[in-house]
Amino acid sequence: MLGTTIAHLAVCFRWLFLKVRDWLGREPKTRGFRRVSGNRSKAPVAHHRRKPDWVREEILASAARSLEAGCRKLADMFNRHHAGLDGHTVGKTFVSNLIRDHQYDIQQRRREWRRRRYAPGLPNLVWGMDGTGKVDEQGKQHFLLGVIDHGTRRCLDLQALKDKTSITILRALLDAIEKYGKPKVIRTDNEAIFRSWIFRLALRRLGIRPQRTALHSPWQNGRIERFFGTLKAKLDRLIVTDRDALNEALDVFAFWYNEVRPHQHLQERTPNEVWHGVDIYRHKIQRRIEYEAWDGLLQGECLQY
Repeated sequence: MLGTTIAHLAVCFRWLFLKVRDWLGREPKTRGFRRVSGNRSKAPVAHHRRKPDWVREEILASAARSLEAGCRKLADMFNRHHAGLDGHTVGKTFVSNLIRDHQYDIQQRRREWRRRRYAPGLPNLVWGMDGTGKVDEQGKQHFLLGVIDHGTRRCLDLQALKDKTSITILRALLDAIEKYGKPKVIRTDNEAIFRSWIFRLALRRLGIRPQRTALHSPWQNGRIERFFGTLKAKLDRLIVTDRDALNEALDVFAFWYNEVRPHQHLQERTPNEVWHGVDIYRHKIQRRIEYEAWDGLLQGECLQY
């Protein structure tokens, strides 16, 4: 019995001795390094660094603005804008986890985005230019060119052109410049007619800086897109016979948009009032004229000061 107990104690002391020896003989752990099998050299271990706050902020803002964009598209948008400038890139998994953890924050941003108000700006700083289409009674498609001033939201040009070429667009642009003055910047999308060498050369000679939106990002030229939204909501319900009749209708719409329809982001002023610097709260209204056109599609009140 005594011999068995001594044998057990010997085994326990031996196990304890081996553990202490291993503990005293091992190398201390170093953060960021690991042991390589076969020798005692050390190799760095990659650690994931936390993304800067501005990266997370921009992705959340993009997620709030782009309602239909998925995680991969948001990651691609961010990488396209920043990978070549400051070297910051993100992956789909990072974007997915960030959106999952900030759902409430994104919803709040979307509410603020819908309720945002812009202060009117100075005229002729930035013009937005884009095109849309309209089919007449005979089934012929017409190209519509629209030009809007960003600061005042005034429609500077709206017409159905005879063709969709850079030369024709330049003629319309030069007429608008001769009538309203020259802007500093013209913002367009990446359509071929706005990227042609003759269009870029003409803007360079005029001293106007071209500014194009990113690919598949129409919200970056949101003012002209919103203008076309208002136009199409009315124009789709109107039947026109040919291009001349369409241009007459577009002239009426431009007058209604500039002179009659108050704009929410202009503190309920019309674009023409902002363009001419009219303060509706200080000027006395001399006359109110009820306005109606397009068989009742365009209605409102035209004020004369």
